[in-house]
Amino acid sequence: MPQHRATPPIHDVLPIHDVLPELLGALDRHGTAVLTAPPGTGKTTVVPLALAEAGLRVLVAEPRRLAVRAAARRMGVSYTIRGERHVGANPRVEVVTTGVLLQRLQRDQELAGVDAVMLDECHERHLDADTALAFLLDVRDTLRPDLRIIATSATADAVPWARLIGADGPAPIVAASGVTHPVETVWAPPPRPVAPPHGLRVDPALLSHVASVVGRALAEHDGDVLCFLPGVAEIARVAGMLPDRDRVEVLQVHGQAPAHVQDAVLAPGTSRRVVLATSVAESSLTVPGVRVVVDSGLAREPRTDHARGLGSLTTVRVSKAAADQRAGRAGREAPGVVYRCWTAAEHERLADHARPEIALADLTGFALQAACWGVADPAELALLDPPPPAALAAAVRTLRTLGALDPASSGGAPGPDGGRLPRVTERGKRMAPAGVHPRLARVLLDLGPRAAEVVALLSEQLPRESGDDLVEVWRAARRGGDAFSARWRRESKRLSRTTTDAGPTRATDAADTRAARAADTADTRAPSAPETADTRAARAVGSRGSGVAGAGVPDDLLAGMAVALAFPERVARWRGGGYLMASGTEAQLAEGSKLATAQWLAVAVADRPTGAASARVRQAVAIDEATARQAHPVTTQDEVLWRVPPGERRGDVSARTVTRLGAIELAASPLKDADVRQAILHGLRTEDVLTWTRAAQELRDRLAFCHRAIGDPWPSMDDLVALADRWLEPELSRARRRADLERIDVAAALRRLIPWSERLELVAPERVEVPSGSNVRVDYSGEQPVLAVKLQELFGWVETPRIAGVPLLVHLLSPAGRPVAVTADLASFWRDGYRSVRAELRGRYPKHPWPEDPLTAAPTRHVKRNRT
Repeated sequence: MPQHRATPPIHDVLPIHDVLPELLGALDRHGTAVLTAPPGTGKTTVVPLALAEAGLRVLVAEPRRLAVRAAARRMGVSYTIRGERHVGANPRVEVVTTGVLLQRLQRDQELAGVDAVMLDECHERHLDADTALAFLLDVRDTLRPDLRIIATSATADAVPWARLIGADGPAPIVAASGVTHPVETVWAPPPRPVAPPHGLRVDPALLSHVASVVGRALAEHDGDVLCFLPGVAEIARVAGMLPDRDRVEVLQVHGQAPAHVQDAVLAPGTSRRVVLATSVAESSLTVPGVRVVVDSGLAREPRTDHARGLGSLTTVRVSKAAADQRAGRAGREAPGVVYRCWTAAEHERLADHARPEIALADLTGFALQAACWGVADPAELALLDPPPPAALAAAVRTLRTLGALDPASSGGAPGPDGGRLPRVTERGKRMAPAGVHPRLARVLLDLGPRAAEVVALLSEQLPRESGDDLVEVWRAARRGGDAFSARWRRESKRLSRTTTDAGPTRATDAADTRAARAADTADTRAPSAPETADTRAARAVGSRGSGVAGAGVPDDLLAGMAVALAFPERVARWRGGGYLMASGTEAQLAEGSKLATAQWLAVAVADRPTGAASARVRQAVAIDEATARQAHPVTTQDEVLWRVPPGERRGDVSARTVTRLGAIELAASPLKDADVRQAILHGLRTEDVLTWTRAAQELRDRLAFCHRAIGDPWPSMDDLVALADRWLEPELSRARRRADLERIDVAAALRRLIPWSERLELVAPERVEVPSGSNVRVDYSGEQPVLAVKLQELFGWVETPRIAGVPLLVHLLSPAGRPVAVTADLASFWRDGYRSVRAELRGRYPKHPWPEDPLTAAPTRHVKRNRT
């Protein structure tokens, strides 16, 4: 059995102690510093206490709740996470999540009572952490030049951070080199190929292999085993497949794990342990006793379909940097080993670093935070990576729909020279402090405290076994006594208090300073956008009294209203074979869903698998049309267009007055005396509507040849729709539907393009007379006009004829009408090619003449009269 040792006391000498004087000196001189230190060196717990001993009041921001609790309890200081606060013995240090730090900055931009802020694990590039750092740098530059800022990272890539946070030039970089214990790498790929991850799906064969590798690690090495898996479902599945479960303690660690489980992981074990964890364990405090890491090589990242308003998590291969972080957990206390469930060759193909969250995530919350902060241009924020323009534009559209941003002010995605955010409304200022996505904050404002229970469900990742009926999930949470239900109850209470206390956030000097800067450049803003149905609806929603709709409403109706208000573009109506969302996206319920009889759905969670035509509904509520109309603007407008009905391939003119809820058609009536010309032209451009007889096709080909060979005034045939006014009148003016277009005599209409049509026979004759006396049709469909004629009809014809200066391409045909030679130089053919053709064919066609000298023979289209 392995020898467990207790976690060293906080005052033990750790590698970070060697650089404390350098770090404190850098902060005294420059006010900022970047601290790089490998895992296990003590940077998370030693540095804050050292700063406190120097007389500073310190705020430590961690990206994960697990790390917050662990660091605070290790140091004996206070901590705050969403819905939970603990007061420690040392009042000079507090540990918070980066999300809590953002909320605190919005309430008190000066951070009164804080002398130094330490942003831990910056290299993980969480969006909240990047945003909080940008706000802190703004505070330092405008309000608090005395505020000390430390960015810490477990990686050595510190130069970009130093450039970002330095006030006058790059910030000092302080590097701690910890005691590095060697970690042996064992490549342990599955014995047979497994399917690559797809969305949330992980091949069960890989999970079975990971469980077997854990068993192998337990047999081959001492010490606890830390196994990395992508998500909660995979952790539970591997836990159920572990061998010898009775001989080891199995702990399942993830962001939703109960506090007592998280605490148990960070305390020394009394027996051998297997810790199954998501990425939350990559860079938090040392897990004591771990000597072995088993890495599945998978992680979860957010993905957002901005065009459809769908977001989801997807399973991806880890980066090399993340794999190194995971492996390093085995060598924190002693030499260790990492089992990687892939090959060395596959490892070389991994990305060096994971993409930052700002490049992947839904930016609605970021945009609201920035707008509340008073940012007019996202380029003003000190960010390592700018927000993607398309994602930011989608976020602005969403916030305007929610009434959080002023619909009359300019704004949108930043272009090459930056872009401007619309002004935040009072409603938006009330949304921001809720600590949930702005969509859910909108629900709290509109439906009141009772909606907090639904919002708490929507703000958490539901258990894997949850069904797709959100009302049933809600009722199960009320009855449940598991960890999820307990966490849901705490969050419901917090949100209920947040709703009751909601009010406009107070302005500060920093916001006023930024507003003044923005006013100096106000003349560069774009003109106010015209008010639309969406913006009118947003203003109407914003004017409703808080909490009115939630009182006295049955559960199913309240849940439906909440989901519909949060995701109005996901309101969906049954349409043969599936549902159509207001956004225009098709959606499907799982087979056997209890919601299958609903005519209307409010979809809370949906994703669209790569390559799939429809979205999959994960959670939804059955609603009625009245609820859908309340959540999403309904428009009535005259519509004249060329429309292809669902399931059809051929379109026709559609002139209707249509009432719609987004993409969902609610009602329609015929529109009389409508101007259908543009619809007709669209039909001509997008479908083969006209009746192209052979005569019409040949005339078009002749005109196209004339344009290629001569140019003006012969018209181009490349875009006949653009010339419709010249050749399709008066038929075009009289046409009202497809059938009218199909009856047009296209050949006669085309001749309107050439009032000089008599010249066409001279320039590009339809037929050419050949030596036999036949008038043979010329084919103008290719780049070069083609004359296809029997070889015997051209005897004596030496000079290849030309049309408009272009030599004819002669297809010489056998008596059976098959090409035996193609040439644009008849003289060369008679001289060099005829003999071989004659030798091959005269025996096959003896009734036809095959003279030795074709230049002196009489051309004919007939067979020989007498056998010679």
